[in-house]
Amino acid sequence: MTIALWCVLVAAFLPIAFTGVAKFSGPGFSNRNPRDFQARLTGFRQRAHAAHLNAFEAFPPFAAAVIIAHVLGADRGLSDGLAVAFIVLRLGYGAAYMADKPSLRSVLWLGAVGCWVALFVIAAG
Repeated sequence: MTIALWCVLVAAFLPIAFTGVAKFSGPGFSNRNPRDFQARLTGFRQRAHAAHLNAFEAFPPFAAAVIIAHVLGADRGLSDGLAVAFIVLRLGYGAAYMADKPSLRSVLWLGAVGCWVALFVIAAG
């Protein structure tokens, strides 16, 4: 299995990592009604939950781009590099979100989008 395909697995776990920060970084989490709990979060825990939701949104185009690049035989080294860059940028995105750095967060978001767009482009080439 290629590094890029392993990155799809890592990306699938990013929402879980971010929600873990939201749920377990302070008191009050109850698994009886987690959505109600999350609706009452504030501060960095609320932003961690937002990063969790955004990670779900970012996953489908990234996974599709990696799989399409793999199936169409795109350059493996470039595909692997773009997939790793996506993961690094998305981790940075989550950290910037939690740290309340909106400009940095936007730059990191754009970089991550650029990675999956580039994966589609190299697959087409």
